[in-house]
Amino acid sequence: MNAHGTVLKYGDHVDTDVIIPARYLASQNHQELASHCMEDIDKTFTARVKEGDIMVAGVNFGCGSSREHAPIAIKASGISCVIAANFARIFYRNAINIGLAILECPAASAGIREGDQVSVDFDTGVITDETTGETYQAEPFPPFIKDMIAKGGLMNALKAKEAAE
Repeated sequence: MNAHGTVLKYGDHVDTDVIIPARYLASQNHQELASHCMEDIDKTFTARVKEGDIMVAGVNFGCGSSREHAPIAIKASGISCVIAANFARIFYRNAINIGLAILECPAASAGIREGDQVSVDFDTGVITDETTGETYQAEPFPPFIKDMIAKGGLMNALKAKEAAE
């Protein structure tokens, strides 16, 4: 499992209320949520994001309300991976639960720029900024978490396990 895409970059303390504003929380439709993703912090996000792109942010990404809507909106928008210096703990867990790949790497967060082309090797945790040639080392997920993300999240992984038994 790997990711490759263009970077959309954000700063520190991006909270769930700007990832997906509360006025859209009545919807459970993933595509509708994606259509409003980041609109209160970046009006151009939905026009610019392409399938496979990578979001890079600073510290405390996903702070605020403990809603799964935020990682769902990011994933449904086409983002293949979020790299941040660190994540709010509830966002971190929600992202894994819904199958959104995330990596903590302060050096990559600081060094990667908006518009750079980046690839991520989830097996090794190596993040390569193909624009600059720089590489960064994140802690790779253990196999069971990689498997959960590859299957689309916790519920899909549990269904696959039940079907195999």
